[in-house]
Amino acid sequence: MIPPMESKDMDDKITIIEGPPPAFELVNDGWALGLNEGPFLFDVAITRLRTFNGPALVERCHRAWRHKKDVHLEYRQEDGLEAEAPILAARALETTDGQVLLLWVRLEAKEFELEMDFDDDSGDEDDEDPGLSSL
Repeated sequence: MIPPMESKDMDDKITIIEGPPPAFELVNDGWALGLNEGPFLFDVAITRLRTFNGPALVERCHRAWRHKKDVHLEYRQEDGLEAEAPILAARALETTDGQVLLLWVRLEAKEFELEMDFDDDSGDEDDEDPGLSSL
C-alpha cells in the first residue's frame, strides 16, 4: 500500500510576487550565527520586505516551525530565474511607511554577493564631513 502524499500547500513558503529581487545583507550577530549550526557551511543573511500582512506571515512561519516544517522565501533573482532560501527567523515591524517583514535566511556562499561601493575615495584626500560645506 502506498502512503498518501503530504499535501504541498502555500503555508510552507513566502513568495515575492512583484518588485525587484530582495537585497540580502550578511549577518554577523552572534544569535543569528547560531541559526547556522549544521554539517554544511552557509551564510546567514537578512532581507527587509514591504508587506501588507507582516504579522500573518510571521504567524505562518511560527505555525510551520511548530510542526517541524521548513519555510522558504521564494523570489526571482536578477537574471529572472526563480530561487528559494530557507527562512530561519522572521519579525514584522510597523513603520511610518507601512509594515516591514524582516527575514533571516540561509544562503549558500555562491548565492550571496557582497555589494561593495567603490565610489568611496577615502584614500589620501582630506577626511571632511560630507554634510558640511566650506564657505
